[in-house]
Amino acid sequence: MSLEAIKSISAAEDEARLAKSQAIQRAQDAIVETEKNGKESVGAMIKRAETEVAQLIRSADKQAEQQAVELASTTANRQATLRARAEGRLDKAARFIVERILGV
Repeated sequence: MSLEAIKSISAAEDEARLAKSQAIQRAQDAIVETEKNGKESVGAMIKRAETEVAQLIRSADKQAEQQAVELASTTANRQATLRARAEGRLDKAARFIVERILGV
């Protein structure tokens, strides 16, 4: 082989090594960038999920509060109805007791 051919092959090998090392560096940079973007995306998704969960909790609390108010209202209405019935029966019960005791 001539000296010229050896130099040419050596230069080609050097270029190939340089290209390979540059390709490896670009790949490593791409990996770092992708990981960074992935972490940012995951962070954004977590924040979005936390916001949605907070909204769902507020909505559930509001709904529970409304249901509690409705239940309290229904209970108060039932209580008033039962009290009115009991008061209506009180006179009848008193008359019955008087009749039994006094025999009137």
